[in-house]
Amino acid sequence: MSESTVFLPPERRSSRGGVLIPPLLLIPLIAYNFFAFLFMGGSPAGWSNELLTIPMVSGVVWSLTAGDLMLVVGLICLFFEVLKSTNTGRSSVVEHMLSTVVFIIFLIEFLLVGAAASSVFFILMMMAIVDVVAGFTVSITGAGRDVSMN
Repeated sequence: MSESTVFLPPERRSSRGGVLIPPLLLIPLIAYNFFAFLFMGGSPAGWSNELLTIPMVSGVVWSLTAGDLMLVVGLICLFFEVLKSTNTGRSSVVEHMLSTVVFIIFLIEFLLVGAAASSVFFILMMMAIVDVVAGFTVSITGAGRDVSMN
């Protein structure tokens, strides 16, 4: 008889390893407040200041405002938040709860703080609610696939 050896590869674990990553939409929330209160004097009108103008081939001048740049930062953070919500792990529930807290902070600030009464802040707040809904939806859908009812 010949001996045969069976090699079983080690069990693979997720690359995140249960590490808690705070909600990335905190970045635009903190940045908005930092710039609104320190550089714009608490006025939401400062977000319409032009930062950059580029003449286009069509002859029209394209301008980038501070508010536009803040929304781009928010969209990038939202993209990574949606990617983050696809991971299922022990820390994902806590991350979803923290994302909900970030949305609540956005909502309270929008309703009560004058510097947050701008369309830029409102759109950032809508990104936060999309993050909350997408996170819970992706998690519930993923969990439904893991459990089969017969």
